[in-house]
Amino acid sequence: MKDGLSIGHVGTLAWDVTPDRTIGLGGGRAVVFSTPSMINLMEHAARAALGPYLDDNEESVGVDVSVTHLAATPAGGVVRGEARVTGIDGRLISFDIAAFDAAEQIGRGAHRRAVINVDKFARKLAEKGAPAVTAVGRRSVNEPVLKPDRGELPRTEALGVAVAGQVMTITLNRPAALNAINPQMSGELRKLLDWLAGHPEAVRVVIVTGAGKGFCAGDDMKLMDVHTVEQAEAWNVSEAELFLAFQRVPQTFIAAINGPCFGGGIVLAVACDFRIASRAATFGMPEVKLGWPPAFALPQLAALVGKANALDLCLRCPTIAAERALAIGLVGEVVAPNLVMRTAEARAAELLAMAPIALRETRLLIHRIVPNATPLTETLTNAAYVRCLQTQDTKEGLASFREKRKAKYTDR
Repeated sequence: MKDGLSIGHVGTLAWDVTPDRTIGLGGGRAVVFSTPSMINLMEHAARAALGPYLDDNEESVGVDVSVTHLAATPAGGVVRGEARVTGIDGRLISFDIAAFDAAEQIGRGAHRRAVINVDKFARKLAEKGAPAVTAVGRRSVNEPVLKPDRGELPRTEALGVAVAGQVMTITLNRPAALNAINPQMSGELRKLLDWLAGHPEAVRVVIVTGAGKGFCAGDDMKLMDVHTVEQAEAWNVSEAELFLAFQRVPQTFIAAINGPCFGGGIVLAVACDFRIASRAATFGMPEVKLGWPPAFALPQLAALVGKANALDLCLRCPTIAAERALAIGLVGEVVAPNLVMRTAEARAAELLAMAPIALRETRLLIHRIVPNATPLTETLTNAAYVRCLQTQDTKEGLASFREKRKAKYTDR
């Protein structure tokens, strides 16, 4: 373990009370947050508290837990788990744990977690017939935790940010790289989401567009050449949690797609609630062509375009025109290039005319109910992504991209 963990350290975690976390009482007359889900929330809060202090080959596992369920939380609410370190005995950590909803404390208890060496743990599992576990591909994608920022609007460089009335416009501002996503841009997006979470009334609609001739070319491919597999995995998990957070903020998002939109650009677009495309825009998911699967948001894509179209986009890797994107449901409107922002602003005005609370609640309900990306789906996707990053085919895919030639894959 790393140094620094101390008595009193607190880990927190917020969850939506989704249908899979509830239990129906009296034939469904009352649907509430279940006790097993509450215990799971509090244990994961403790796991989150330990996370920053674990070495790369360490994890924490639950040893025992004692919990009292104090009050009920209805479906559709939000609950928060809190774990406070009360004892450190070598690699055995004790916690006081608690859970809260918007109105009150709903649970309390005690919990202990043991810090383990994952390789040793995996070998013991293998003796019981479990499949081998690789050294990477193990990171879990966690529920995004927004930290509402009620201060001034953050300063940004990789993003242009303007607020007019109750509408914020975010412009991806790396035009020389077709607005490819890099760590600076991601970090600034996170800060803006926290700020938006803290200003639900000041800003009600957010328009996302790109500077120059492109919307977003995806993740910056230069990062793939300098990152180790471990670094790439950490980046991937961070990005998955970032785009999951789009579903949690109170604002409605409109993607104004003004040009090429590929890979992570499509992920950003489908994280938004509405997508308006220029007739000149093009779309594609090129990852498999380069040697790895799409790194996150496959459920969101499939929910929009259907399983058959998602398979076509991700396995054949075609570049499609805006009209085709409209036909399969990837975008909702296609307009002339000079009308993209004007149309987005008109849609924002329509949304501002709606009842604010009803709009916000309906949006959050749809994101909770419709099959969509979750920490579990993103964790599975991350594992597949990292397995592929370790192959020779990925090296060949990157080389062919740099050298602008057709890749010669060897299935190894």
